[in-house]
Amino acid sequence: MRIHLAFAAALAFAATSLAPAFGAPPEKIGLMGLNNSGEVGIVTLTARGNKTLVSLSVQGAPKGVAQPAHVHRGSCDNLNPVPAYPLQNVVNGRSTTLVNAPLSRLMSGHYAVNVHASTKNLKRYVACGELVR
Repeated sequence: MRIHLAFAAALAFAATSLAPAFGAPPEKIGLMGLNNSGEVGIVTLTARGNKTLVSLSVQGAPKGVAQPAHVHRGSCDNLNPVPAYPLQNVVNGRSTTLVNAPLSRLMSGHYAVNVHASTKNLKRYVACGELVR
């Protein structure tokens, strides 16, 4: 009987610890280029419990330039200028951040991801994607 209980406990632990790996598939959102930047890409959002892993892959991004990125309330045409959630800078076309918000909130249709030209040129947006299903 002890072996069966130990096996059942181990199985239950494995199932709960592996649950995020087998949860809902990631959401993929396109990033459109802005201001003739030529930068386009994909935002991938993956649920991690009450948090969301946000990964950006940007083609046409300048090499070695840190490009700030954020999740903002609003749409690409009407962004609230105050970031709702900061993201790691896009460097060499890549950024990955664990955001303290559930996937359902980010995908509610009230948020967008934007990328700035550089830390010195924050006013120029180079890419944006609206977080909607």
